[in-house]
Amino acid sequence: MAQATEQEKEERLLEKISKGEKIESVAEMTEDYKHHLTHLMMMQADSELAGGYGYVPWIQKSPDIRETLVVSQIVKDEIRHARVMYRLLEGMGVDVDAYFNSHNFSLRVEDADIGTERKADDKRVNIFYYPIETWNDFIMFNFCMDRGAGHQLEDSLDCSYKPWCDTMEGIFKEETMHMAHGDQWVKRLAADPKTKDGIQEALDRWYPRTMNIFGRRGSKRNALYRKYGLKKRDNDDVRQSFAADIAEKCAEYGLRVPEWKPEESKMTEEPFIPG
Repeated sequence: MAQATEQEKEERLLEKISKGEKIESVAEMTEDYKHHLTHLMMMQADSELAGGYGYVPWIQKSPDIRETLVVSQIVKDEIRHARVMYRLLEGMGVDVDAYFNSHNFSLRVEDADIGTERKADDKRVNIFYYPIETWNDFIMFNFCMDRGAGHQLEDSLDCSYKPWCDTMEGIFKEETMHMAHGDQWVKRLAADPKTKDGIQEALDRWYPRTMNIFGRRGSKRNALYRKYGLKKRDNDDVRQSFAADIAEKCAEYGLRVPEWKPEESKMTEEPFIPG
């Protein structure tokens, strides 16, 4: 039997996706599908790893022994999420060990605002280049970034690549627990007049940074992701869902939602799947 052309593979793949069926093997993929899938999964893997590294100092700096244990568990979760994602990438032919050894996932920048810029050649979303310098920063990162990641990961829960879907179910549950940890602390700190200004200041810092992770409205890359069933919504739809969620929480806790304006001319077309 003659080998199928790339166009024939593309037609079969798109037909399968249109029926709601899942892609289960590399053999079923076109080069284009594989390229975009690899890119998204690498973004998530790198972000999980860089995020875990960023949390490590707060194991020692936590305010009490209970929080030392909680932060330790969050770090363990994030590193394990990264390893699970890298294992999927190994199955797609990525030399993960060589990639890991050639990048510095501990890299952080001193800039207060890098907008949507990337600062290295790894695939992490750029919010993971910022250092987490105070307990308020750590909590607000939980509150904002884990919530933003959760909104992004909703699409991955039912994406067209079955191994990723299967993996995401467990990751999503653990990320939800991380977000709940941030919620509990923000509620507590916002309710105390002694700490409310500090947690508002942290929100002013991390909310705009999180709003920058979702990618450009109407991007061509996002349209390709949706074509292949790797995402379901436009970048800005996910952003607005996150913003509405934050607004509801802020109203409950008595905090002010910071202003944010998109840098349309600079904003990347590459959305985060972190997560």
